[in-house]
Amino acid sequence: MDAIIFDIDGTLWDSRIPVAHSWNRSIEKYTGKPSTFTPEYLGRYFGQTMDVIVSVLLPDKSPEEREKYGELIFQEENEWLEHEPGLVYPGVEETMERLSKRWPLYVVSNCQSGYIETMLRVSGLGRFVSGTLCYGDTNEGKGRNLVTLSNRYGLKDPVYVGDTQGDADACAEAGMPMIYAAYGLGEVKHPWKQINAFPELLDILE
Repeated sequence: MDAIIFDIDGTLWDSRIPVAHSWNRSIEKYTGKPSTFTPEYLGRYFGQTMDVIVSVLLPDKSPEEREKYGELIFQEENEWLEHEPGLVYPGVEETMERLSKRWPLYVVSNCQSGYIETMLRVSGLGRFVSGTLCYGDTNEGKGRNLVTLSNRYGLKDPVYVGDTQGDADACAEAGMPMIYAAYGLGEVKHPWKQINAFPELLDILE
């Protein structure tokens, strides 16, 4: 193993509550209709690509309107998280600090541009991360982005840490083993390895 790549939502932190606040506010702003999406409901779609999420948030809008308003909604989400950030899971900071002394750490997500950077800044985790890539940067899904990031940084044998079956499918596409964060937002069938708390990565990897 020569690197560790992380998912964000359900792996490093839980941002469902502030993101629900932000999305509901933005949807009401741009549609003129009340929006009452709950954090639990929206959590089902965390990890999906932005186009899928926008179709859920704005089902009555045309594709052109979804693209237009989706960009605004996601931009406002990044700004909202600056003053109402998500909750970093217990032990993440200390564990990433230890891991970063031995391996380079990266983040790949299906989120919009700016989300990873915002999360790393408000959480203080950015000092441990050597590079990032997301759907908003490339318009590519996670599987392809895992390959792209690996090629960009010359990674030969990285491992991914994520929490959904979508993460597992992306790793299979990229030919990369995945460690399943079972404390997160999803379920994974037949994971390569599993952790029930973030610090357990130290037992598996060190």
